[in-house]
Amino acid sequence: MWSIEDVSAEQLAKLFHHYRAALTHDFGGQGSDEAASSWDRAPQHERRLMVATARLALLELAAAPPQASPSRKYFAEPGEAEWGC
Repeated sequence: MWSIEDVSAEQLAKLFHHYRAALTHDFGGQGSDEAASSWDRAPQHERRLMVATARLALLELAAAPPQASPSRKYFAEPGEAEWGC
């Protein structure tokens, strides 16, 4: 499994572009020709926008606090246990 640090903004943008083109038809969008769905043939301004968007998304994900581990779901958090019987 990869971590966020292992993924570049360019890789993420390429994947989003690929899957967006692949799923457009499934969500009622107009089918595009193969040239429009190719990352290498996409307009330069669109590629720069998607890379900048991916970079911001990666930064936000990297800054997000880690989720609580589900392995402790049956144990009280520190200070929450009720003592006594």
